[in-house]
Amino acid sequence: MKHFSLNSFINTYVTEREESLFTADLATYHDQLAREIDGKSALVIGGAGTIGSSFIRALLRFRPARLYVIDINENGLTELTRDLRSAADLNVPDDYKPYPINFGDPVFAKIMQNEGPFDIVANFAAHKHVRSEKDHYSIEAMIDNNVLKAKQLLELLLAQPPKHFFCVSTDKAANPVNVMGASKKLMEEVILAYSDRLKISTARFANVAFSNGSLLFGFLERMMKQQPLSSPNDVKRYFVSPEESGQLCLLACILGRSGEIFFPNLREEQMRTFSSIAEDFLREYGDYTPRYCSTEQEAREAAANLSREDEAYPVYFFGSNTSGEKPYEEFFTEGEDIDRDRFAQLGVIRNAGRKSVEDIDVMFARLNAQFRDTTIDKAAIVQLMVDFIPNFVHLETGRSLDQKM
Repeated sequence: MKHFSLNSFINTYVTEREESLFTADLATYHDQLAREIDGKSALVIGGAGTIGSSFIRALLRFRPARLYVIDINENGLTELTRDLRSAADLNVPDDYKPYPINFGDPVFAKIMQNEGPFDIVANFAAHKHVRSEKDHYSIEAMIDNNVLKAKQLLELLLAQPPKHFFCVSTDKAANPVNVMGASKKLMEEVILAYSDRLKISTARFANVAFSNGSLLFGFLERMMKQQPLSSPNDVKRYFVSPEESGQLCLLACILGRSGEIFFPNLREEQMRTFSSIAEDFLREYGDYTPRYCSTEQEAREAAANLSREDEAYPVYFFGSNTSGEKPYEEFFTEGEDIDRDRFAQLGVIRNAGRKSVEDIDVMFARLNAQFRDTTIDKAAIVQLMVDFIPNFVHLETGRSLDQKM
């Protein structure tokens, strides 16, 4: 097999950019970023994931004095630390502490009380996959993580306010069609309600190419296990690189004004299908051509019988038919106030409509009441979310991504 560089592949075939989308903005605002980061303390929640760890790398291009990282993924924190310690161009502070704990647990509150305040707090802990939407159990866990714990974190921060607080969102929060996107829209409502008491910003952005657990990341796993590649052929997505995802969040965190929602300036023609990326991936990874299969079973059998001499690799491409799958992406909705002039490659949603904290408390009371009901089903939770988010139109097909390869 020829040498395969994942970063080069992403730049050439996925984002189709030789340098970061945000190079110009990072250069323009470098001195301001340095003033706000150098010598300061930072707390990153969910820092072992792809976006959180990319945010940390972007942060460590500067010189913070203290960095604490929270994540429930102990193995992920271990690899993060090895990666940071092995990099030649990152400034890891002497006071660096990764903690494998849940930010909703009492021990996290102790850290906040005893080690705070932090100048910079960024929260990346989230259920981020549409496939996590299955039934009322998975939805309850998703809302708890993405929404309820976000408010709990905000209440902790009120006691020791950071100068900058960032909580990641998703493009799927714009006109959501799945519960994951709707939960992130609710998260936006929560943090906006607090934006007059804390300096808060967020960001909606594209798919992060080859992020942990993503379909593209799965291509690497499938090849190592000699299994077929499988993807929809009718779903178009915007993509940013892992590096760009961290840079976007850093710019939004430090430069954003309270209540603003950032997004990347990408054009519709930059969207790509997963199946087209799969075809490029096979060619660049191992000089393969696709062997198109008409069923999952055919693809599995073909992969099981591959030999070293085979030049065609089995793929199964299909039309999407699972719940909550949007055929296209959008970063903002009609009526939102958009500023495209402040940054070269970032758009900003200004003056987003916001609910009062009292309205949020009513919403939380109804959610908690639903979750205490042992007979609750998925449809009832979805209907409650529709009540909270009028433009949430849930796409229910009765099929989940867990029913596919």
